Amino acid sequence: MAEKNIKLAKFAGFCYGVKRAVDTAKKLKSENPDKNVYILGELIHNTDVICELEKLGIKTIYEVPQKGEGICIVRSHGEAPDIFEKLKSAGFEIVDLTCPDVKKVQQRAIELAKNDYFVVIVGKVNHPEVIAIKANADLYSDKVIVAVSVLDIEPYKKQIEEHKKVGIVVQTTQMISTLNEISDYINSIAKEVLIYNTICQSTAMRQKEAKELANKTELMVVVGSKKSANTTHLAEILKKYTKTIHIENDSELENYKKIFDSVTEIGITAGASTPQYVIENVIEKIKEENI
Repeated sequence: MAEKNIKLAKFAGFCYGVKRAVDTAKKLKSENPDKNVYILGELIHNTDVICELEKLGIKTIYEVPQKGEGICIVRSHGEAPDIFEKLKSAGFEIVDLTCPDVKKVQQRAIELAKNDYFVVIVGKVNHPEVIAIKANADLYSDKVIVAVSVLDIEPYKKQIEEHKKVGIVVQTTQMISTLNEISDYINSIAKEVLIYNTICQSTAMRQKEAKELANKTELMVVVGSKKSANTTHLAEILKKYTKTIHIENDSELENYKKIFDSVTEIGITAGASTPQYVIENVIEKIKEENI
């Protein structure tokens, strides 16, 4: 079997927002060993990290209890304003670890809503980041929608034409192609369009570099959670350029043994919520041809 030539993308693994959230959560527990430390919802979309935090005594909760005691972390995706109120009323000490880039999107959406724009949030309607962005804008306007395709916009075409002013923000981990497609359509039906490209720099660089790597390889391996938006988008993008597989960790490699046997040039990238050791385990297993 020919030796594998493996290239790892520079922008693979934790982005600064995720690293900040994970490091701060661990630090909070180590500094408060006798206090309950909770996270509302999964801190990041990665099962390995959630398990690691659980072992340290940091518990994930999915609903705000009526009464709470200790610290409750608001995760990197952010939360709706009413959730902050519920946490406060329950008696928690709140530590807000919303990613600064996500905060910026929330702020832009609020500004647009306050200034009487019809607000379009480009993103997945059920994604926690998008839910929080919309909840913030909803406080100031009843004209806020979420769209991930032109089909999602079409039912509001008449409203948009009548309203004239449209403001667009985008989920930080979305694909630029999705933003462009929706922006082009809105530009064709609205009088005035204000677009904020709020895709975070880390996501943009990760996608750009991965595309360049895909053009030089026979196979791209995308490592990260299937629940992670930025990871699944990476895999979607790369499939257009070369053969691509998306795995959560090295245990899934054996499912692709035939593919690995047929290639020598392999590129590896990973989502923003994928820990370094998970990436290293994948590389090691491929190098050892232990699939």
